[in-house]
Amino acid sequence: MKRRLLLTCLIAWAAVAGAQDKPDTLVINGVTIIRDNKPLEREPRKGFLKSINTKRSLKNVVTEWGMVDIGMSNFVDGTHYTDVAAQAYAPGSNEQWFATKYFKSRNVNVWIVTQRYNLIHHFLNLKYGLGLELNNYRFKNPVRFNPRPATDIVNPPVVSIDETPGRSYRKNKLAADYITIPLMLNFNFTPDRLYPFELSAGVSVGYLYAARNKTITSDEGKLKAKDNFDLDPWKLSYVGDLTLGVVTLYGSYAFKSMYKRGLDHTPYNFGIRLRPADFFSKIQN
Repeated sequence: MKRRLLLTCLIAWAAVAGAQDKPDTLVINGVTIIRDNKPLEREPRKGFLKSINTKRSLKNVVTEWGMVDIGMSNFVDGTHYTDVAAQAYAPGSNEQWFATKYFKSRNVNVWIVTQRYNLIHHFLNLKYGLGLELNNYRFKNPVRFNPRPATDIVNPPVVSIDETPGRSYRKNKLAADYITIPLMLNFNFTPDRLYPFELSAGVSVGYLYAARNKTITSDEGKLKAKDNFDLDPWKLSYVGDLTLGVVTLYGSYAFKSMYKRGLDHTPYNFGIRLRPADFFSKIQN
């Protein structure tokens, strides 16, 4: 009995399943209407970014606007603090005076425009541009950069240590801002790919247009001392960047000290580059 009941259920299930696969037919006033019971096929979902195999058209000149670098600023201290020049610039100084807060010493570069010019089969390119290089060096110690006094003293002292009783520092930084022009050779190992593998290396020339020592203390509040502080007005640096798909890393290392006298601080920067136009070109329509 059980076997007959099970066999009857299987036959009924097969009949229902078969009926679902067949289209329904309905006749109304001599008009035959056929309804297909097959499920609708949905289009595959598109990803947020285009496929990694996507190719792009090649142009001899590629212009990019509004790139921004966000990273770290610091320097290699090669100063001999016992030398007369160092003591004349910062009397009583030693290697501890200019110790920086590493992760709070920041670099921001704003590249107004950059261009890449094809030299050889889009594999070798010339890369150049114009931008603003903004460097902030945050100090651990209460060093003060004093604007040049209105006297006839040749090479007066610039830096001193603040030993005011009871005064505490919440912020103490030196900011040095440059107008910068880079010139690099760009090697694009996948020139026709939307997600490239690129390496660029060259030099940059920067001109100091603003410098200031900003402090925030417990009793004085916020103060800004603006001067060139005998910083070298010209900054020559080795520069480079590496692009891996959607990520671009950058770095720079100056030829020499950023000071004209006294201190031997050779600055360097590194970080990540944000490229809005390049990112939006990779988004699915």
